[in-house]
Amino acid sequence: MIGRREGALMRNNSSHSQWKSKVVTAVAIGVLIGCIFAFLFPNGFFYSVPTSTSSNRHLSLAGSKTQENPAECESSDRLNMLKSELVAVSDKNAELKKQVKELTERLRFAEQGKDQAQKQFLALGKQQKAGPFGTVKGLRTNPTVVPDESVNPRLVKLLEKIAVRQELIVALANRNVKEMLEVWFTNIKRVNITNYLVVALDDEIEQFCQSNQVPVYKRDPDAAVDNIGKTGGNHKVSGLKFRILREFLQLGYGVLLSDVDIVYLQNPFDHLYRDSDVESMSDGHDNRTAYGFNDVFDEPAMGWARYAHTMRIWVYNSGFFYIRPTIPSIELLDRVATRLSKEDAWDQAVFNEELFFPSHPGYEGLHAAKRTMDMYMFMNSKVLFKTVRNDEKLNKLKPVIVHVNYHPDKLPRMKAVVEFYVNGKQDALKAFPEGSNW
Repeated sequence: MIGRREGALMRNNSSHSQWKSKVVTAVAIGVLIGCIFAFLFPNGFFYSVPTSTSSNRHLSLAGSKTQENPAECESSDRLNMLKSELVAVSDKNAELKKQVKELTERLRFAEQGKDQAQKQFLALGKQQKAGPFGTVKGLRTNPTVVPDESVNPRLVKLLEKIAVRQELIVALANRNVKEMLEVWFTNIKRVNITNYLVVALDDEIEQFCQSNQVPVYKRDPDAAVDNIGKTGGNHKVSGLKFRILREFLQLGYGVLLSDVDIVYLQNPFDHLYRDSDVESMSDGHDNRTAYGFNDVFDEPAMGWARYAHTMRIWVYNSGFFYIRPTIPSIELLDRVATRLSKEDAWDQAVFNEELFFPSHPGYEGLHAAKRTMDMYMFMNSKVLFKTVRNDEKLNKLKPVIVHVNYHPDKLPRMKAVVEFYVNGKQDALKAFPEGSNW
């Protein structure tokens, strides 16, 4: 029995081993078949062929469309419309970029022009710390501009011969002031001033100056300027000087602008400070009016606050002032010339408004340094005929110039000034009233 049992166990073991071998073989065959199907059918054995619609869409994207349908046409039209809108938006964007660039450029130029004088100074000199108490002083003299000879080459050659240390006297004249002009340049020659120039506004004055060996300059033809220069009165001609002076400053020259109703008794260049953009004579007739004063305004209705303090100064005379070639000076000329071209205004009033009015809401004031000339050295005719001629001490002083600006009878008073100060005739001024007859 034991033998039969062992035989049965051996048969069972043999059949079990055979069964395991078959299983392993079947698994290996399955794996091999799987690899073959994976290689032959990468998209799966049950992968469906694309439908006609998706196939057509695929073919249309490849450029080989085989048939059309309404849905596809609508999609194509929509695509074209979107493309057109995209092009339009791109063009608009390019235009906006161009406008932004232009505005940015304008803003850059505006920033460059703002406070240009201060920027020029900072470029020329390094910044400094404030010193001890009582020793600190702010800037008073703006730097001069770099000369631009391309502005007027013809004038450059003339100024190189006439100017002394880049300075000269300039006067504008037409035939209406011919007699006063003769008194003007006769006394300039008498005190040995050589750096002066007459800007002739017509042919007659040009020929008159040439015949008297007076340096003269006639501008290139300019219809608008020429009409005013040839036929205009004193105020119209005065308005031209702000436009004409600009070229002198651009060329780097300091100019002592002079009306022709002025008698020169000394060389004015020996009495200038040159520490400001504009150095002008005053229309004031005493220390208060010429140099400024605190004027108290009384308004009783305000009770406790009835007194209001105001600062006042009489205007600068736009017929005699020294102007340095600086950015603020040129800006002043531009402002005045622009306003006079648009307004029916007096040039002296506009000159002072632009020079003195401070910045305030809606207005940016001119940042220019200014100095008032000594009223007894640079004397107006009110000071002379109201005060000086009646004062024994003051009438012995010899002024640099006398400007007959307060009186319409200019020529006889100019001649009387020459008689009094040059020829020593003590009663030469007595016949004239303090004011005018009208």
